[in-house]
Parts: sequence; structure tokens; C-alpha cells
Amino acid sequence: MTATFGPRRSLVSAFQSDEFPKSHATVARSDTVSSTLESGVASRRIEIEVGGADPVELRYLEAGEGPPVVLLHGIGLDAAAVSWRYALPGLARDRRVLAPDFPGHGESDKPEREYTTEYFVSVLREFLDALDLDGASLVGTSMGGAVAMGHLLEGGRAAALVLASSHGLGRDAPWRIPGYFLLRTPFFDSVLGANLGANPATVAGGLASMAVDPDPEFVADVRRTVTDPAVARTLGSWQRDEFRPCGLKTCYLDRLDELDVPTLLIHGNQDPIFPVAWSERASERLPDGRLVPFESCGHWSSREHPERFNRVVGQFLGA
Repeated sequence: MTATFGPRRSLVSAFQSDEFPKSHATVARSDTVSSTLESGVASRRIEIEVGGADPVELRYLEAGEGPPVVLLHGIGLDAAAVSWRYALPGLARDRRVLAPDFPGHGESDKPEREYTTEYFVSVLREFLDALDLDGASLVGTSMGGAVAMGHLLEGGRAAALVLASSHGLGRDAPWRIPGYFLLRTPFFDSVLGANLGANPATVAGGLASMAVDPDPEFVADVRRTVTDPAVARTLGSWQRDEFRPCGLKTCYLDRLDELDVPTLLIHGNQDPIFPVAWSERASERLPDGRLVPFESCGHWSSREHPERFNRVVGQFLGA
């Protein structure tokens, strides 16, 4: 996948006003900055081992210097180059920001295996250990938020936590039951992969069902990400594990009081995937949680409102 980076609009003034109340690893080739990336954003690769399985090579993007921040994308239609196209350069002005592609996504390896939230939590742990990032601030969107929480609840550390329309904060959603049966249709992954890779309208329609008025650049970024049929295989594998007859498998709601870390929740008020009520409830249960709802926003706040997202997250991490 090839993607370009850079602010769609100026991000310079975005941090000037308040938005909320007061391992086993081998570093592979790196240090080459692609001409398709904004100057200062490096594309690097690292090899890790998870649970005794064959090594997997991760691609990650990196920019900036200062306190480390790790950005974690969501499942399936997502990758570091999608969710963090504007957040990575915007937050890197005074921070070291890293954004990995999870296995099965983007430019990382895509082994044929079962993909679960637990697996991605293990990947994150090995990634952080390999790069000596213990205690880095974690910013997760959708599934990436659940991965960040899972890591912390397994004994990981973070200076701060940001959860954007996060998975793992509720047990059910209106689409779960039909999704559960659809995922068990024969050849579902193959059909989905063929449609995503060959039909731009499928990508545009799917994105329009998650975000408010996605622009053509957003659609193009997602389409580049899903052209590999292995991405659909990853998405189907993870969803089959998560969508259970009695509810969603991963839910940390009853353990939020164990997350003793400053936590910012961001949630679009028109999110059709996870209701904003999930984050409202979570903000009340977290020991140090605060919620910033985004108006006219669906499931992808970092892309739908990049300036505000960078401002809110930047202020929070700098507090």
C-alpha cells in the first residue's frame, strides 16, 4: 500500500484553545523515508515473535522527537496510513510518534492464522518491548482502543490513554446478530475480499455507513488498504471470534476501575458502529476519565475532524 501524508488543512493553530475541562524482536531495515511520505515521516520495519509462532514483520511509521506516543488503528478497513494520516505528523511536532500496521493490515505481514483481540494485544506488547517503549502514551481507535486497554489490564504501562470510538466498552450493538450469521456464510471472506479489491463503490458505500460525509481522499486511502484479499481474511477471522451469540466477546466495562491512567475518550455523536453511550458510561467508571464528544462525526474522528482531533489529543497529552 502506498499513501501520502500531510495535513489537509493547516494544523499549526489547532493546539491553541481548550476543548475539554481542566521481547523477542529483530529490527529490520529502517531509516528510509519514502518519497510518498511527508518529509520527516519514516517507514520502518521490525520483526517480532508472538507466542512461539513464526516471526512476523511489522511496518511502522515514525516521526518527531520527545515523549513517545503509539497510535493504534482499527480492524479490517484500517491501517496506520488511514487513521493516522493527519494525526501522526500533527502530533509529532513535539513528540516521538509511532504508528504500526497490525499483522494482516497495511504493509505488515499477513500470515494465515486466527486473528483475535488477544493476539493483537500480544503483538502490541512485543512491539513496545522491542523498541523500549514501555510507558509510552497509547492512542487507539476502534479495535485499537480495545488493544490498548487489554495491554494495560495485562500489566502494561502508559503515561496516558486515548480511546476514540473504542471497541471493548460494551457487550452488544444492533448489527451484531445479523453480522454473526453473515460471517458464517460459506466463502464470505473470499466474496468480501473480491468486492473490496475490485469495486470502488463497495469501499465508498462501506465507508459512508461508518463516517459522516467521507471525502474522496479518505475513500482512496481505505481502498488502497483493502486491495490485498488477505485483509478481508483478517477482518473475517477477527469478527468471527468477536461476534458471539450472546454478545461481543471483548468487553472491559467491569474492569475500567483498574485503569489507573489519565484517559481521554473521544466519540462521534453519530457513530453507527459503537454508540456514544458506551464512552459516556466509561467516562464515569474510569478513575481519571474525561469525554469529548464530536458533533457531526461518525466512527472515524481522526479522519472526519483531523484538526480538532489533533488539538484535543495534543492538549490532553501535554497536560
